[in-house]
Amino acid sequence: MTTTIAYDQLADLAGADLGPTAYRTVTQGQVNLFADATDDHQWIHVDPERARTGPFGAPVAHGFLTLSLAVPLWTELLEVKGVSTKVNYGLDRVRFPAPVVVGSRVRMRATVVEVTEVRGGYQLTVDQTIEVEGGTKPAVVARGLYRFHA
Repeated sequence: MTTTIAYDQLADLAGADLGPTAYRTVTQGQVNLFADATDDHQWIHVDPERARTGPFGAPVAHGFLTLSLAVPLWTELLEVKGVSTKVNYGLDRVRFPAPVVVGSRVRMRATVVEVTEVRGGYQLTVDQTIEVEGGTKPAVVARGLYRFHA
């Protein structure tokens, strides 16, 4: 469910649990496109036949592909009204505790750790966890930094 908030209420989000997103399936097509975009064609990602006999028993998504899903997943969680610019400012403390096997479904949970004023706007520091449906460990744990300007 999306939290919708006005720009002038952003400071009130500190400590807010934005809840989980909907699940989305990670496909071999996405993995192949990411491999082409990043020139990372390692067989554990792009060779399903060989990957079946590899360490994960199937092809797996690149860790950075899974991390990049934070962008569309984040937009499912928060909509800020009255902004002229939204900027993905960066990431802190990124880890990839578990692989994402192609065909798995993932979702993201997010909690706003703090809201600070920056020149001309606000910065949200957000703890994000991308989890695999049925998994025991998260696929990605990161702290995202997002800026909003009126």
